[in-house]
Formats: sequence, structure tokens, C-alpha cells
Amino acid sequence: MKKYLFQPRSCTIFIFLITTLLFSSCDTLRKTPERSTSSRGTASRGRTSPARRPSDRRPSDRRTSDRRTSDRRPISKAPARKPATTRPSTYTRPGSANTANIPQVVQIARTYTGTPYRSGGNDKQGIDCSGLICQVYSEMGVKVPRISWQQSEFGQEIGKIEEIKPGDWLFFVPEAGKEGYVSHAGIVTDVRGQDEIIFIHASTSRGVREDNLFSTYFKGRFVKAMRPF
Repeated sequence: MKKYLFQPRSCTIFIFLITTLLFSSCDTLRKTPERSTSSRGTASRGRTSPARRPSDRRPSDRRTSDRRTSDRRPISKAPARKPATTRPSTYTRPGSANTANIPQVVQIARTYTGTPYRSGGNDKQGIDCSGLICQVYSEMGVKVPRISWQQSEFGQEIGKIEEIKPGDWLFFVPEAGKEGYVSHAGIVTDVRGQDEIIFIHASTSRGVREDNLFSTYFKGRFVKAMRPF
């Protein structure tokens, strides 16, 4: 009898212990994944949310700053463009000078006779062809273009060689019989006949001198004549 009573009690205790362990272990197994999952979710949200917010804001900030800067650039450049538009107005208006001053033009031009040629020169120490024209009129208080191709568009073009008069400007190209850019210029000083039109110019080899338009060298290179005033 004692043996039979002992066995059921011991079995009951044993089963109780096992059940207790199982419930406690299951509770532990359940709680661990929930905590780890929640902690991971919190950690991941903590890492990504701060990283996304600045990246979402920075491009908009950069675009705004770029627009502001681009809007300011034209304002800073605008003053630099104004002188370019006002330069032509500083020239004396073509045709406004008194034609009675033509003898004075010729007289001043001849004072440069013998001046050596110097590219970019503007005085009697050295001068080039367009510089001679510019300087002669400058001494008269008249402002004309400095570059030869600009001078070739200043004033009124003369249609016929027979109509050329003292004070007119003559223009030439580099090669005889060929079209090209204006490379040389001079001022007519005297018209002695249909085949003798004298002009003064700054020769690259001989300096300031007078030559005949109908000479072999210049006749083939002549392209146009302009009456500035």
C-alpha cells in the first residue's frame, strides 16, 4: 500500500514541475522575439528617419540658392555692357563736320609726312594707316573710328571714282584683284586728273607718304571710297 501511494504522489509532483518549466520556458521564448523585434524596429526607424529628412531638404535648399544666385548674376554683369552700347555715340556724326575744313584736314595730314610706320601707333613717333586718319581728325576735335574696317563703314560711300574729292577716305585689300578684308586706308589730298588721285597714308615700308591711287600697286587693291563728312 505504501508503495502505491508513493508512486502517484511522486508522479504528480514530477508532472507539476515539468508543466511549470514548460510554461515558463514558453513565456521566455515568446517574450524574447517580441522584445528583439520591437527593439529592432525602433532602432531601424531611429537610423533612417534622421537620414531621410536632411536628404529631402538639401536638394530644395540647393535649388533655391542656385536660383537666387542666378538671379543676381545678370544684375552684376549689366553695368559692364553699357559702355559697349554707348561707344558709337561718342563718334562725331558723319556729315556733321563743315566741308570747309577739308584743306585743314589735308594740311594736318601732311605734317605727319616721314613719320615711321608703327602698328598701333598714334603720334609722330610712329603711326599706322588707320591711326593717321584718326589722329588727323582728333587734332581738329572730331572723333572718328580707330580701326580701318570701322572707318570703311563710316560716312557715305562714293559710287564712282570720278566723284572722289580731297578729304575722302580710300580703302584697300591685301591682294590685288581679290576680295578680302580692309587692310589699308588713306586720305585723299589732291585730285589732279582722271588718272591721278593723290592720297596720304602710312606705308609699312616707307612710313607716311603720298601716292597715286592709279599706280599699279594700289589700283588693283582699291575696293571703296568713303566721304566721312
